[in-house]
Amino acid sequence: MSLRTVTRRIAAMETSDGAGVRIKRSLGQSPHTRLDPYLMLDEFGSDEPQDYIAGFPSHPHRGFETVTYMIEGHMLHEDHLGNRGNLKNGGVQWMTAGRGIVHSEMPQQESGQMRGFQLWLNLPAAEKMKPAGYRDIQPEDIPDLRLGDARIKLVAGTLTIDGQAREGAVTGGSTQPLYADIHLPANGEVQVPVADALAGLVYLYEGAAALNTETGPEDLTRSTAHVLSEGDSISLRAGAEGARLLLIAGRPIGEPVVQYGPFVMNSREEIEQTLQDYRDGRLTA
Repeated sequence: MSLRTVTRRIAAMETSDGAGVRIKRSLGQSPHTRLDPYLMLDEFGSDEPQDYIAGFPSHPHRGFETVTYMIEGHMLHEDHLGNRGNLKNGGVQWMTAGRGIVHSEMPQQESGQMRGFQLWLNLPAAEKMKPAGYRDIQPEDIPDLRLGDARIKLVAGTLTIDGQAREGAVTGGSTQPLYADIHLPANGEVQVPVADALAGLVYLYEGAAALNTETGPEDLTRSTAHVLSEGDSISLRAGAEGARLLLIAGRPIGEPVVQYGPFVMNSREEIEQTLQDYRDGRLTA
């Protein structure tokens, strides 16, 4: 196997979104900090209600998908299609904006910890105007796998373990998204296969870890998107306190990206049409 190495580090920056929710944003700080097919990666985490209580009131999207992974907390999703889903500890909300969706994501708690991630996954031009959709994935529906010393929650994609293909809660798609939450015990190690056609990153959010490479270990930094080189696997080793990391990968789309806030299309003209559709009430028609 060819081990991947770190080619770029994108440290998360503190900012706010929605009605004032405090977040750390790595991918998506600017057009130069994306990783095709991914547009944005936000980490949120606080036990201070003022950091999250205002939530994300109704807002529109077009042209991509959002994946919200709740590690701790309780948030309610509602959209114009009549979908209503409770996102709780360990659950995932996978929303396809497609041609247009208007939704809200509001905390259902007044105190305690709220912690998780939101990832934006681009859609190719041929899929940007497909019907909107929503999936509310419960924790028990996310495969909990063992590989090496690691426990892996496989949100999306396929991993080959002991010669057997193991599928995540979400599979398929033109970008073949791979989304895995990797838990390593103290000094634990794991080698995870990643198809060489996929662009990838690892994001350390708890503990300490290093990426093992053919030239030696590369220490990983907390709250940083570590963009990976080409290769067909990653090798990880945790520090003395263990580690939790996200492995995110996908097949690049290779098309122009023109973004205006919550709208992501391929040209300025398409963005202008989207804005007109939104003003005229046709975004979700």
